[in-house]
Amino acid sequence: MRLEVAIKAAHRRTRQTYGAERLQRELAEDGIRVGICRIKRIKRKLGLRCKQKRKFKATTDSKHKLPVAENLLKQQFKVYEPNAVWVSDITYVPTDEGWLYLAGHKDLFTSEIVGYAMGERLTRNLVNQSLLQAVTTRSPEKGLLHHSDRGSQYCSHEYQGLLRQFGLEVSMSGSGNCFDNAPMESFWGILKQELINHRHYRT
Repeated sequence: MRLEVAIKAAHRRTRQTYGAERLQRELAEDGIRVGICRIKRIKRKLGLRCKQKRKFKATTDSKHKLPVAENLLKQQFKVYEPNAVWVSDITYVPTDEGWLYLAGHKDLFTSEIVGYAMGERLTRNLVNQSLLQAVTTRSPEKGLLHHSDRGSQYCSHEYQGLLRQFGLEVSMSGSGNCFDNAPMESFWGILKQELINHRHYRT
């Protein structure tokens, strides 16, 4: 009975997003040792289910004739100092008034979001503002590797001009290969699963 109460409390505390494996680690931090299979049985008994992901909405428009950079990062995600590699991407948040788009820049060494911007429209200004915030707050040296997908926002002449202005080296994912930007994709997935998907946003 006490174990059921503990699992139910942990399920609520983790916003109903943790599976049995992560719940096991969560419970272990409270000094409760229990097997994964037993957690699964108790979850089924109590009717505890994880929040499901919402439908996918495309945010990358790669069907354009703008210049595309080579993939210099090549999935080498292990970095040994801050401000050496930033990855960037765009995602979306559903609201009652429509989609809210969110652009972000992440430092691969610190795993911190160093810049972000939100807007009602999926435009190049969104990534421009995110980049400007990152550069303003972090003041990176020239030569930092900036990696993104091949979306028109990142390939735009205006955005590429900003990258050149700040002396950032440009890298882009291969065509249709989301694994080339896995750290940023992973961050969005966790953000949605643990914070966005089980909440209702009016605006």
